[in-house]
Amino acid sequence: MIQKISLLFIIIALLVGCSSTATNSSETTDKIKVGIMLSDVGLGDQSFSDSAFDGLIKAREEIGILFDYRELKDSETYEKGLTELVEDGNDVVVGLGFMVQEDIEKVAKKYPKQKFILIDSVSELPNITSITFKEDEGSFLAGVAAALATKSNKLGFVGGADVPLINKFARGFEQGAKTINPSIEVFVEYAGDFGNDKLGKDIAIKMIDQGADVLYAAAGFTGVGVLQEAQVKGVYAIGVDSDQFFYAEKAVMTSMLKKVDVALYQVISDYVKNKELPKGNVQLGLKEDGVDLAPIRVIPFTQQQLKTITDHKQDIISGKITISN
Repeated sequence: MIQKISLLFIIIALLVGCSSTATNSSETTDKIKVGIMLSDVGLGDQSFSDSAFDGLIKAREEIGILFDYRELKDSETYEKGLTELVEDGNDVVVGLGFMVQEDIEKVAKKYPKQKFILIDSVSELPNITSITFKEDEGSFLAGVAAALATKSNKLGFVGGADVPLINKFARGFEQGAKTINPSIEVFVEYAGDFGNDKLGKDIAIKMIDQGADVLYAAAGFTGVGVLQEAQVKGVYAIGVDSDQFFYAEKAVMTSMLKKVDVALYQVISDYVKNKELPKGNVQLGLKEDGVDLAPIRVIPFTQQQLKTITDHKQDIISGKITISN
């Protein structure tokens, strides 16, 4: 009798185990799969790619997606990496950065039923959703903050490349600073490299020697070198994309937040619910909470100075202030 009861429990356990496996397999099959081709520097840039990656990690943890990624150093070309992500069965394939546009459009034409997201540039193809940001708006506020902090009335901007996207950062920064003080001088230099912190350090040294006491970098890992050299030399710095305070805690007074993580999380979350991506270009600025400033740290701004930044933010949102092209 005992043997029969034991055998019955074994059979039930096996049946439950089979049922559980089938359920888990079904759940895995039902999960939305997202693949992302990272920008040229890839993970560890402490900026753009890392921010996008964080958005997908949050989507995995909170809404249960699966995701995969490719880096240029492994895939050799963006086209190869994007093609692999399509052929691996991802529901949505993301191309991160303006430099990916040509290759993602090649792949999108080859796979017209595949859904794609292009971040930081605009495509006209019907199966590509574009997500862009009003970097000039966030950079305008960074310029306001820099102008309130400077003692020398000389600022520095370091861009990763001399291209229209990075020009928007520089233009907004300079306009914001000159709104506070028209006589402020802004040194602008383009590194031609988003992944070289030593080059960023060298550019920072040159600008500091010219008298700049606040440096703003929109240059990926090259920009991290700028922030860290600012700390060494005892001047202020402004980070970009994510809150970069922790890379130079004695220098980084704020960062221009470009919320790639938030945007990617939200678009993927909506896709999970509706199985649809937005059409055309989704553009995110201060009004849409796509860009902003991180908290002011290091420098003890007065309440009036903080209000000055907030007032300019509201004036941009309301349209009272427009940023020139």
